[in-house]
Amino acid sequence: MTHPQLTLEKRIEAELCGLDATFCLYADDLRGNTLCRGADEPFESASTIKIYILGCLYAEAEAGRADLYAPLTYEERHFVDGSGMIRSLGTGAVLRARDAATLMIICSDNIATNMLIDYLGLDRINAFIRSIGCPTTTLHRSLASDNWSLPLGTITPREMGRFFVLLARGELVSPAASAAMRQILRGQHYNTMLAGQLPPYYTDAEESGADPDLIYTATKSGSMDACRNDGGLVHTPYGDYVLVLMCKDFANKLEVNDHPAFVYGGRVSRMLFDQYLALEGRFVKEEEA
Repeated sequence: MTHPQLTLEKRIEAELCGLDATFCLYADDLRGNTLCRGADEPFESASTIKIYILGCLYAEAEAGRADLYAPLTYEERHFVDGSGMIRSLGTGAVLRARDAATLMIICSDNIATNMLIDYLGLDRINAFIRSIGCPTTTLHRSLASDNWSLPLGTITPREMGRFFVLLARGELVSPAASAAMRQILRGQHYNTMLAGQLPPYYTDAEESGADPDLIYTATKSGSMDACRNDGGLVHTPYGDYVLVLMCKDFANKLEVNDHPAFVYGGRVSRMLFDQYLALEGRFVKEEEA
């Protein structure tokens, strides 16, 4: 029996006691055990809202109202500062909708995001969000360089977690769509908060020679002055688990890899990773669940 002061929840609280910020999380081992710390607290979504645009594209395509291979043209009205590579192609560049969605996720391309919002429509994206059981999460607008101070989206750890729970179960749109979206999310480049302190032997399999399908993450992060967020699923030989980490009310606004949110978030992520592997696919011992 775990000592009541040394449960996983208590150890996470102890780990976070030195962080001068609001830190919330939602974790689900997909075997009936969840960990919640402010899981229903609303956050600025930043780029984490892009997972729902991805989901909406696949849902609309499956319903016959959109086409993954539809040609989307980068126009001047889509331009926005920030992350991404499409700007290097220049206006007039044409991408398939699926390719724009891939860039929106793996390098958080803001221009690709605007192209997809334009293609799908804000109302349809928000309708999709509601359809998967996320009543609080909302995409408020397209991205624009002159209004970064305005909210882009609202999200909660629990509702971001729901997206990835459905994905892990193959229930997000359909099994085939879930598999395709999982593959895109595996390529996400910016995962310092969730994956930064996982063993690099597994997370950098190309360099280490490890089996790339043994342990991997499929995630989406987001950062603005108001927040540092990261969430997704972690795949292991024992199954998948879902983890969402969100941090706000911090003093350091700089985009640096040693930001306190990343440092403390990485520690919490590693604690959950080690617990899940030690218990062979659970956060809690079976007799305690």
